[in-house]
Parts: sequence; C-alpha cells; structure tokens
Amino acid sequence: MQGKKQYQEKLFNQFQLSIRVPEHNFYRRLKAVLNLDFLYSQAKGFYGSSGQKSTDPVVFFKLCLVGYLENIISDRKLIEHCSMRLDILYFLGYDIPAVPSVRYR
Repeated sequence: MQGKKQYQEKLFNQFQLSIRVPEHNFYRRLKAVLNLDFLYSQAKGFYGSSGQKSTDPVVFFKLCLVGYLENIISDRKLIEHCSMRLDILYFLGYDIPAVPSVRYR
C-alpha cells in the first residue's frame, strides 16, 4: 500500500543546531578555528556609549565573510540566505528563528 506523508507541525520542538550541523561541515570547522575576539577591542573606538546596541562586530565580520565565500553582494540577499542555512546560523552564533505568534494568511 502506498503511503502518503502527512505534514503536521509540532507544537514543541527539541532542536539544537550543534547536533544538526555535521562535524565535517565547512562552517562548523571554520567556527572551531576562527577566533575573532580581538575585533571587540579594535572596534571599540567606533561605537558610542549611549543609544541602542548595534550589531556585534564579530557577527558583522562573519556576515561579510559569508557574503564573500558565498559570492553574495546584496545585504538583503545575504541576510535571507543566512537565515535559511542552519550551518551558517550556527557559525554566526544564532539559533533558529522563533515562530511568530501571529499567523499571516
């Protein structure tokens, strides 16, 4: 008998990017060897002391690096691309986006 996959979203999901991204993945290996903590002290003079917090300089540099490696020159396309790739989200230090509480139809 032929089966048919019925899609049903889970209400609660146990999901960890660190488990889903394979050990041999390029961005996982790059994250393990690339230490950009020196950027905090190098970029400190370019940030003000008041107002809203800006983008983390390490995340910004990693985004630029991903854009170069993936040959993406548009900022919007880069953000869209990164939000769809689990390995890049892991490299950037982000988790999967939370599900919005409002449904759009």
